Amino acid sequence: MMKLELSKVPRELKVILELLKDQEEEQLAEKSINLFHKLDWSVFVNLCVHHRVYPLIYPRLKELPSTIVPVDILSFFERKFKNNTFHMLYLSSVMEELSRNLLDEKIRVLFLKGPVIAHDLYGDLSMRTSSDLDFLVPLDKLVQAETVLQRMGFVKDEYIKTILGDWKWRHHHFTYFHPDKKIKAEIHWRLHPGPGREPGFEHLWMNKRRSSLSESPLFSLGKEDLFSFLVKHGGRHGWSRLRWLTDIQRILKQDVNWKTAEGLLHSFHSLKEGKQAVSLAAHLLDASIPAGIDVKVDAGRELKSAQSAIFYLENKINLHTSPLPEEISSYHAAYLFSLMCFEQKFLHLASFLFPFPEDAETLPLPLKYHSLYYILHPFLWTWRKAVKETGYLKGQKS
Repeated sequence: MMKLELSKVPRELKVILELLKDQEEEQLAEKSINLFHKLDWSVFVNLCVHHRVYPLIYPRLKELPSTIVPVDILSFFERKFKNNTFHMLYLSSVMEELSRNLLDEKIRVLFLKGPVIAHDLYGDLSMRTSSDLDFLVPLDKLVQAETVLQRMGFVKDEYIKTILGDWKWRHHHFTYFHPDKKIKAEIHWRLHPGPGREPGFEHLWMNKRRSSLSESPLFSLGKEDLFSFLVKHGGRHGWSRLRWLTDIQRILKQDVNWKTAEGLLHSFHSLKEGKQAVSLAAHLLDASIPAGIDVKVDAGRELKSAQSAIFYLENKINLHTSPLPEEISSYHAAYLFSLMCFEQKFLHLASFLFPFPEDAETLPLPLKYHSLYYILHPFLWTWRKAVKETGYLKGQKS
């Protein structure tokens, strides 16, 4: 089988990948002396935290001979593991409260990630990290759902700039933060940023599952919709955190109707991300590919797509860093474009013809005249670009 080129991936990350593979304790112990020889433990720890996989790594380190892992390193992971367990339990209680309040108001809600995913894919809340609660509601219930959040004490982060209602398709969630609970909640009306096709809420609700995590009603995506969501989400982020890839590793072992799942990927233009996800999980984590998935991991196209994500592992990229370095930003834009089908590329390019919120900042107009931005947009965009380039050239000269 042809393999991915991993020569630029840090050795410490390769050790993490080895620990994340499904293998017996005896197998790992046999490799441990060579695997951990002259390991830079500070880099190893930093990467485990960056990739949010330390809850999976800690139990593996405990299995190793006591002479392998320094005591202070094991103690660090033990503290992180315990703190994460408490956090996930607390997050679960807030999630239950949130679900109960929304359902009491006749607002249907689907939880996308967080504790429901940890319980569903790992069978244990402590084995996965989660920093916030992501949930989906119908668009026509969005305002009502926001009122529920505010009543619970959540405060909206007004970071989204919008014009002419473009928030409905350019964006996919609003962010709220609870100052006392120290918990972030993201209320979705779409699964992913637009423009582009994705399953509607009615489809997702029809295929929902009730989580066994709670006695009170707690609903999450159906298995096939969850797989489609995970591959699209991970692909959109370049698989820059290994936690997203271990989610794929886990769901590949579950009872999923893979024919239906592949049909969903095809219908909503996510086949490239699906094949990329399976290929990465197979190459990096030795994940077994279910018989129902039509992916040739050593095929040229699949291998090339998987290889494009290795850049994010080589450089320990955090896409939430603002602003992103120019090199990273340019690579990511080209990477995302490469995953698009023809229709997605057309919609993506066409979206640039629609006015941007920056147009209103460049030339403020009264709200009743905002429709003029459809005409003014190309001129305002050209003006901003010229000013930016002129400023850059001046900076170069100085």
